[in-house]
Amino acid sequence: MKPKLSLVLSLSCLALGALALPGAVSAADPVKIGFLVKQAEEPWFQDEWRYAEQAAKEKGFTLVKIGVPNGEKMMSAIDSLAAQKAQGFIICAPDVKLGAAVERLARRHKLKVMSVDDRLVDGAGKPIASIPHMGISGHEIGRQVGIGLAEEMKARGWNMAEVGALRVAYDRLPTARERAQGAVEALKEAGFPAANVVDAPQTRTDTGSAFDAAGVALARQARFKRWVAFGLNDEAVLGAVRAAEARGVKADDMIGIGIGGSKTALNEFVKPAPTGFHGTVQISPKRHGYETALMMHQWITANQAPPALTLTSGALRTRKNQAEPQARAGD
Repeated sequence: MKPKLSLVLSLSCLALGALALPGAVSAADPVKIGFLVKQAEEPWFQDEWRYAEQAAKEKGFTLVKIGVPNGEKMMSAIDSLAAQKAQGFIICAPDVKLGAAVERLARRHKLKVMSVDDRLVDGAGKPIASIPHMGISGHEIGRQVGIGLAEEMKARGWNMAEVGALRVAYDRLPTARERAQGAVEALKEAGFPAANVVDAPQTRTDTGSAFDAAGVALARQARFKRWVAFGLNDEAVLGAVRAAEARGVKADDMIGIGIGGSKTALNEFVKPAPTGFHGTVQISPKRHGYETALMMHQWITANQAPPALTLTSGALRTRKNQAEPQARAGD
């Protein structure tokens, strides 16, 4: 009888030990983490994945990369992660308003979830505080863009009253609105006329959509011979620059500043002749990929949740300073 009693007590101690660390996995359990992004083909998300893979190799966990361009594929991807016995996932959702659905499905499958880039919101449009988030201060990044545009106009001796500002807009996304608002605010503070800001609404967040939107806006505002351009990301501004080129706007008459520091944007700086793409506020895909993956791994293995909110910053890179170490905020 004593050996049986000893066995029962040992099993009981093991059970209590497991309860002491709710949500943590044992050292022997394989860790599997999902990384879901809304536009897998975009360079920014490719870089995030690359850095997340670096974290996976260092810590020895499996990273499952899934593109989720719409809500249906997103829900299916979360179900798939649960079936693969993942313990958590990082997500940049195709629509931030799907936040409640993401949280509900993660809870159902007992998956830890963290958002990156675009913060998830509830039905009332409020950020879901229970989901840790790493993002960018959209307003401040936008202000950096606006300040950079104003300074370059001043350096070129432009009369702001004669300049048009292309706001390549994707207003359905809060981050995009915040960036655009920050840029407009900084421009106005520098003396730029608010009436000269021209909206160019895009249907997607890629270069092709921005090209189409900017082309329409430029055709309707032929009175401006000089332009500045800004938007959600590098792709938005590159699209605007290409549209301006197609309409005969010379590189010296266009100042575009993007956000992201993508390889496609940086390639503009090594072209033999300068283009209308003047600069990019470099943000760090390494932090958003590598650090979020490490945070999720720590949460799974040690039950140490990430900070509720982490905001990253950026640095302006141009043709002039792109080789300087202090400009490479995202490297």
